[in-house]
Amino acid sequence: MLEIFIIFYCIKSFLEIYTLFMQIKYVKNAKNLEPIILLDSSKYKEAANCSIGKDKLEMYLSGYNFILFILWILFGLSYLDSVIQIDSYYLKAIIFVNTFILINLILTLPFKLFLTLNLDKKYSFLHITPTAFIKDTMDSLLLFLVLGSIIIGIFSFIINSFTNWWILIFAFIFIFIIFIKILVPMIKKGKKRKDKELKNKIRNLLDKVDFKCSGIFSVKASKDDDQLNAYFEGLGVTKRIVLTDILIEKLTHNEILAVLGHELGHFKNNDMFKNIAIIGIVIFLVSAIFGNLPPELFLELKLNNEPYAIITVAIIFSPIFLFLTRPIIYAISRHIEYVADEFGSNLSAKEDLVNVLLKLANENKSFPLSNPMYILFYHTHPPLVKRFKKLGFDVYTMKFIDKNE
Repeated sequence: MLEIFIIFYCIKSFLEIYTLFMQIKYVKNAKNLEPIILLDSSKYKEAANCSIGKDKLEMYLSGYNFILFILWILFGLSYLDSVIQIDSYYLKAIIFVNTFILINLILTLPFKLFLTLNLDKKYSFLHITPTAFIKDTMDSLLLFLVLGSIIIGIFSFIINSFTNWWILIFAFIFIFIIFIKILVPMIKKGKKRKDKELKNKIRNLLDKVDFKCSGIFSVKASKDDDQLNAYFEGLGVTKRIVLTDILIEKLTHNEILAVLGHELGHFKNNDMFKNIAIIGIVIFLVSAIFGNLPPELFLELKLNNEPYAIITVAIIFSPIFLFLTRPIIYAISRHIEYVADEFGSNLSAKEDLVNVLLKLANENKSFPLSNPMYILFYHTHPPLVKRFKKLGFDVYTMKFIDKNE
């Protein structure tokens, strides 16, 4: 049984590395072509170099993770099990799983450090200092250890108490995700917009589609991050609109309305519920797989068939399933984005949405061209060239296509 998982992990790692390699090669060739979308030639090449740098790092990380996977499978898990000798099911699960995750975090931290403090800073996405990065990492780690320990303890209790425990774990995770979507807007910091003109325009836009929300908020993102963003968050009475300060600063009112028109498309098409349903299906399938593993697998790993081992094995092997299902999930996501674009372009001026996408591409240094296989595994949103084509805009002439021609 272990051999089957190893084979599938090898397939997953090969596809990752090969796809990233092909994308790097594709972008290297494309960056010498005539610039499109990113009108400034220097920005076009900068975006290409940024894409190449990140994909190279991702490719190296994939290979590195494969080595870690093999080391854990061969002797790492059994050695950790021999070191952590605790009688309590719950305490052993908490300490074992947290130790496993902490070791992986430490071993992969250099990649995150390089991405955040080198690549992102080099291309002006982030302004975070090493001190602030360490503080943020420690805060996240502390939160994870506290919240993660509680969840691991609950999982251990469920696994140890029920025969079909995987169904209850699926229900717990699914309800927890919905709870987070409702809770986050209630605790997340944000200031209500005081710009009456913009607020009135947004209110008029919301009234067109009968969208009710708890308010229009702005968050200060420019301190650490230069990327433009706007989104809806929350469910039910906690729904709200969030605009980053950098977006408000760099877009006109009409362009902001175009962004919100796209997001309203997601609302009208019930895309949040579709996404929750997709997440639910994935969690259900993963829970079913790891809830019915044969005892022989744990013998091959030299582990006891107990909560600590079941949770750890799920963490190690679940990336296989999650990666191999990406083409289906991401294809659905890209279709959803096309539909939201169409809705937004009909709700506001199509020209404004095109201008927004052009600005987003330039500000976020998004390279507009991608290898088809890379799109399959890594694009939750359609490539910019295809989005513009769907909107009737020709990126080569920078003009709208005359349908009468």
